[in-house]
Amino acid sequence: MSLSPIQRVSFAGRSFFLKRDDLLHPHLSGNKARKFHFLQDLSKIKEIHSFGSLHSNAMYSLSFLAKSKGKTFIYYARSDPSLHNPKGNLKGALENGMILRPLEEWPYGKELSHLIFIDDRLYIPEGGRCPEAQEGIAILAKEIEEWVKKEQKSPKIFLPSGTGTTALFLQKYLPFPVYTIPCVGDEEYLGEQFVALDPTAPCPIILSPPKKYRFGRLYLELFELWRELKKQTDVTFDLLYDPIGFATLLYHDLLDEDLLYIHQGGLMGNETMIERYKAKLDKIAKTNKGAV
Repeated sequence: MSLSPIQRVSFAGRSFFLKRDDLLHPHLSGNKARKFHFLQDLSKIKEIHSFGSLHSNAMYSLSFLAKSKGKTFIYYARSDPSLHNPKGNLKGALENGMILRPLEEWPYGKELSHLIFIDDRLYIPEGGRCPEAQEGIAILAKEIEEWVKKEQKSPKIFLPSGTGTTALFLQKYLPFPVYTIPCVGDEEYLGEQFVALDPTAPCPIILSPPKKYRFGRLYLELFELWRELKKQTDVTFDLLYDPIGFATLLYHDLLDEDLLYIHQGGLMGNETMIERYKAKLDKIAKTNKGAV
């Protein structure tokens, strides 16, 4: 795993630092590159099994890892219309040879938070939510500490959370405060995820978003924020998590030169999100035109 750069960027008239984990690898970047670092040695494994959404970044990352190491990747998910015209993560994963099975055939609970080895099969929890993920996240923490020592900073770290795995283990290995937000569920749910994964680890500071955002739902103010981020920073961010992250930072007035924002990749999933937003904007435009 190569070292990702840290750069200073500005948004909304405020300067902050950005850890570019999106640049780690063209096909395995961001928090998935960190969380799946432990999968470097798959010599005893023939099949990798996991489950989740058909638009998951983890799904694509695992499909790439399996293909690159000559392993079979079997993924369990609910069927949806995107299967008829796959794009983004789903298209890439299928091209990598991913085998799809109904979610009902997943043999373990959805709250699984540890790896399961059965003969030559490896079962991985949704999104890589397992203690082994801390191996790669500890490397990320070390990179941050070396940058802090060199630049003589006293930063606060921020990243949005899905399962909360990256945020939890970053706080475990860093002496600086790690801030995060729940993008799936609420603050209570995220706290429960932390405890289930590692009840002895210190928990990150959970911030409340400015309003309740339902995961995967389209919010035009977040799409506009995402476009402004690209325009002002010249960096492409994820459309699902990052706009909520920046909206929260602005709301709590934490976007400043002491902030180190962790860019967690996930850009392949933007293709389908952009299409959904464009369809919504077109529908609104037609509605407004018809009302004139």
